[in-house]
Order: sequence, then structure tokens, then C-alpha cells
Amino acid sequence: MKPIRHIASFSGGKDSTAMVLRLIEEDWPLDEIVFFDTGWEFPQMNEHIEKFEKYIGRKITRLHPRESFDYQMWERPVVRRKKKCPMNGKVYRHGHGWPASHKRWCTREKVDVIDTYCGTSRRYCGYAADESKRCDAYEWKRNTYTVIYPLIELGMTEADCLAYCLDRGFEWGGLYDHFSRVSCFCCPLKGLKDYRTLRRDFPSRWTRMLQMGDCVQDEVGKRFHHGKTIHDLDARFANEDAAEKRQGKLDFSVK
Repeated sequence: MKPIRHIASFSGGKDSTAMVLRLIEEDWPLDEIVFFDTGWEFPQMNEHIEKFEKYIGRKITRLHPRESFDYQMWERPVVRRKKKCPMNGKVYRHGHGWPASHKRWCTREKVDVIDTYCGTSRRYCGYAADESKRCDAYEWKRNTYTVIYPLIELGMTEADCLAYCLDRGFEWGGLYDHFSRVSCFCCPLKGLKDYRTLRRDFPSRWTRMLQMGDCVQDEVGKRFHHGKTIHDLDARFANEDAAEKRQGKLDFSVK
């Protein structure tokens, strides 16, 4: 009988970073650390992972989508799967378009690739103590593999994790000064505040998103946030910036 392997699912954010540090520092069984590279990470995240590998003295296994996310977003042939539809079994569009809450094809790809690679190993998942409700997402898989939540067992909240990492010199190039979460820079599930911040403080990433939006051909797939396209949001933010400047001038003249 093969020994049970223990694998840490590592996103590179504050929670999973703190989790792996605690696992190593407290000598929990840990055979491998796995990171799924979407290709849509902040450059600062990739730098953080390289720094983290040197700090812990271990290589992190990088997994990748079976097809690049760019290809899946705007090129991949999509086949209709509705029996009563005339297009059933035929390609009816190219590309999934932007991910959405009801169409999280990116998350599905990530989970499938990680599950295939890790098999029946015991998985360490970095959910913090104040987000234990997220554990329900794994309940249906418990008959396939065991999920362990070290941060919940250790009582570490998200704030604890960030403080713990900062104390050890991990700063993510300042990403957490701008965002509460540092997932894919182009994630459509962020809030408007994050998009404004991205446009203002990370213009090269915002330009990349505008280009990505242009590549999507399907009109429904172009919808980025609450029915709006990325260009709709860009125009909105530009108008808001202009209004703020005008207001600033008015306030100055009144004073």
C-alpha cells in the first residue's frame, strides 16, 4: 500500500503563504506544494513565488491549464450541448468569453487540473479561520480525497496571515496596499473599487484587459461586469476622473 501523500494547494496569496510557512515551521507532513499558473497573474505574484521558494528552500510544482486561458477565452471552439437545440453537437461560438459568477470556466479548469495531478492525496487548503464557510465547497469531494484546513485549526484569520507574512519580509511588491485579494489581475469577480485601482495604479494591466476584451468576438462573452464591457467601465472611470478634476477646480476657486 502506497503511503498517503500530503500536498499543499498554494495560490501565492497571503493565506496560502502563511499556511505553508506554518506547515514547514511546525513540521507538518508535507510532500509537495502545488501552484496553478493561470497566466493571468500579477508580475509581482510571480516574483513573490520565486522569493518564497528561496526562503523555504523548496521548489514549488507549477501546474498549467490544458489550453491557455487566453485561448479558452476567445478562440476555443465551443460546442452546443442541448439535445433539443438545432445546433446541438455543433460549434456555435469561439471562446468562453469573460468568466462570470455563473460561468466560472477558469475555476473549473483549475480544479480539474489540480485534482488530476494530486489524485487521492491529502490536500492542505489555505482557508483562513474567518472564512470557514468556504469549506462547504469541498464537502461533496470528501469521498474522493481528504481536505485539511491548517489555518482554521490554528485559528489564523486573514488579517493574522497578512501580518504573519509581512513580519517575515513578504510584501508582494505592495499589492496588498492596493487590493484585499491578489488573484488574477483581470478577474471579473472583483468589485468596482478594485477595477478603479487597477486602472489608476496598474495601467499596463488595465491596457492588457482592454486588449483582452477586444479579442472576444461573442457579444455575450464581451460582458465583463454586470452586463458592461471592459470598455464601458473604462469610459465610466474616465468620466468620473474628469468630474473629480472639475470639482477639484471648483472647490479651489471657492476657497
